[in-house]
Amino acid sequence: MHEYTSTARVWGLTCPGFPEEVSRARRWTRDILRGSPLAEDAELIVSELSANAILHTASGLTTGSFHLALAVSTQVIALSVTDDGGAGTAPKVEHQGQEAEHGRGLGMVSAIAHRVVVHDSDGGHTVTAELFTAPRPGGHPC
Repeated sequence: MHEYTSTARVWGLTCPGFPEEVSRARRWTRDILRGSPLAEDAELIVSELSANAILHTASGLTTGSFHLALAVSTQVIALSVTDDGGAGTAPKVEHQGQEAEHGRGLGMVSAIAHRVVVHDSDGGHTVTAELFTAPRPGGHPC
């Protein structure tokens, strides 16, 4: 398939901002990516991003929620989590020591993913992590 004419399949899921919904997000991701060699990495990324949304934004409030989007093409798996905002600052990668109890999740996501992008969206933020599925001609990832 030519890289400019390939089509992506896209799924979406909105979850209430309860901690038990993180396991639902992982299961949903695992079910969609069943058989993919990147399924475990994707599941871990979704888990971290979902937990961050619940812990650090209005998504974790009684009426809060977070939205997942998963796009799969022949070149990339893109995993996005959109929160309800209210954190005051955009999510950022922080390099914490091994003994730190918090603040390592997005750093771990950036170590696993090939690219991580943070966007403002409707009062909140969307964090998108991309996993490249195949190298491009010349040996470079997408």
